Parts: sequence; C-alpha cells; structure tokens
Amino acid sequence: MAENLYFNKQASRESIYQEIYPQIKALISAEIDLIANMANMAAALKEAFDFFWVGFYLVKDGELVLGPFQGPIACTRIAFNRGVCGHCYTTGQTVLVPDVEAFPGHIACSSASKSEVVVPVFNTQKEIIAVLDVDSDTLDDFSETDARALEKLVALLS
Repeated sequence: MAENLYFNKQASRESIYQEIYPQIKALISAEIDLIANMANMAAALKEAFDFFWVGFYLVKDGELVLGPFQGPIACTRIAFNRGVCGHCYTTGQTVLVPDVEAFPGHIACSSASKSEVVVPVFNTQKEIIAVLDVDSDTLDDFSETDARALEKLVALLS
C-alpha cells in the first residue's frame, strides 16, 4: 500500500490530477469498503491541492449525511432540496459555484468557504449514492478542469 502521493507541486492543476489519478486508482482498487475508499480519496485530494474542505455526503434515510472528509468540522445533515450539495443530488449533475454567497440557498457550514464544486457519486445502477463536496477559501477557484477530473475520480468508487 502506498503511504504517499507523488506529484509535482508546481505543476498545473490539470497535470496534478493526471499524476494522482493512477495513484488513487491503485490505492482504492484492492479495497471493497466504500467508506474506506472515500476516506482515502478525500485525504489524497486534500494533500494534492490543499483545498479548504474535501468530503463526501452519503445518501441515507432521505437526506445527505456527512461521510469521510478532510478539513474543519462540517454540516452533518443536508436536505435533498437545500444548498449546493442538495442541488447536485436533485439534478444529478456536477455543480460549479464561483461565489457561494451568490448561490441561492447556499448553506454556510463555514464562513471561510468562498467557492465550491460538488460532484454526484453513482453506483453501478446509476443511482446517486453520495456527493463529493470540495470547498475553497478562494473565490472562483474551480473550473471545468476540476469538474471533469473529479467526475473521473469519483467514477472509481462505483
């Protein structure tokens, strides 16, 4: 098992995603436990990019419930019809938010969060089982590069 990620810290974000993808794939491919794999994926993303907050909300009992994450404490439960995570769940699509203050119904789990990208996690039956939530303390920190790379990474979880 790998103990470290290896990547060029000075590389572009796109290059770092390309470097860490096979490492994350190898890390989680031998493990069947979803929670363990989510925990390692969140840790790898936090290490590679030093995002403010990286974590998963799992679909449980009609709402999104906090799962494995890296960063400060977070909201524990999110209704399907609330916030960026709820919007991602109800639309089934990745949501890029350049300024969380401008997103209608944004849930402020932390006032330090300024921008966000949320990606749905599907099982093999194409049902959403979770969302990956990544927050930055910088405005407009995420792009389509992040969205596509994170979608590719969470696909490893199905």
